[in-house]
Amino acid sequence: MNIKFRLWPIVIFAGILTVTGCSMPKVTLFGDRDEPLKEFTLQGSGKGKILVLSIDGVISDKPEEHMLRGSQPSMVQQTVAYLKHAEQDPEIKALLLKINSPGGTVTASDILYHELVRYKQRTGVKVVAAMMNVAASGGYYVALPADHILAHPTTITGSIGVIFMRPGVSGLMEKVGLSVNMNKSGAQKDMGSPFRPPTDEEIALFQDLTDGMADRFYNLVMQHRSLAPEQRAQVITARVFLAQQAVEAGLVDQVGYLDDAIVKAKEIAGLSEDARVIAFRRQKKEDDTIYNPAIRQAGGGFTALLPGLASLSAVAAADFYYIWPAAIGQ
Repeated sequence: MNIKFRLWPIVIFAGILTVTGCSMPKVTLFGDRDEPLKEFTLQGSGKGKILVLSIDGVISDKPEEHMLRGSQPSMVQQTVAYLKHAEQDPEIKALLLKINSPGGTVTASDILYHELVRYKQRTGVKVVAAMMNVAASGGYYVALPADHILAHPTTITGSIGVIFMRPGVSGLMEKVGLSVNMNKSGAQKDMGSPFRPPTDEEIALFQDLTDGMADRFYNLVMQHRSLAPEQRAQVITARVFLAQQAVEAGLVDQVGYLDDAIVKAKEIAGLSEDARVIAFRRQKKEDDTIYNPAIRQAGGGFTALLPGLASLSAVAAADFYYIWPAAIGQ
């Protein structure tokens, strides 16, 4: 009993750090080792190029924090940097967007969607999206600009919708006799506070916000996919689909493998069979292939020691998400 009692302050302190956005101090032992992006050929030797670009993990515009390496660029920042770099090469005729993501925040997902649309408009490059393990919610959202969407036979996709996740510690604080006092300028100024339960009015307001963001998602799906009424009715339940089910629901064009996606990219971009398939890396990877998901260096901090922790920390704060919660940490 004494041991459990002494642990309570630690548990409460950790919870408050999480919900208030505080972070533990970090010590940077290594400088920024990022090198300029370099082009590496994965296959082929002919004219014209297909760029492989990975969207891997929770989609966020927050920098990644590592205890040893300090702050690293966010997924959004790095992906946009790759697109800007690709714009400088007129030989790139197709983009293979390899997606393995449960989604992420609403805004980060929308930024990537917007940047992909602009990239296509500026360059005329054809885009093929290839879905891997999971391409759900925001992971599907970023696939929408693609000219062709392919899913691996075992892909899980869909989850077309929005979720507003917010932590709550009021029950825990009441049990241990802690409270937070607030002065506020309006009745809803502390709306969403983790330190008290929401009122019925606040729940309704949050639902209105959630529905509004969901409508944007639905409208973009209809704009890009032209679903039949019965397909739309199924999709807006926010359920997930296996690959073949997603084809039947109108969300995916083809079930296949990465090789099939490359064949399709060559076809729609008018490239020869021996067109080069390339990737941008900062460092050379031994035995590099199209299956290498990395577009950035692996983290060297505490989160790298606990698989999934970095993904969980990315969705710890209260926010609106295009995400499938069951796949966080994949």
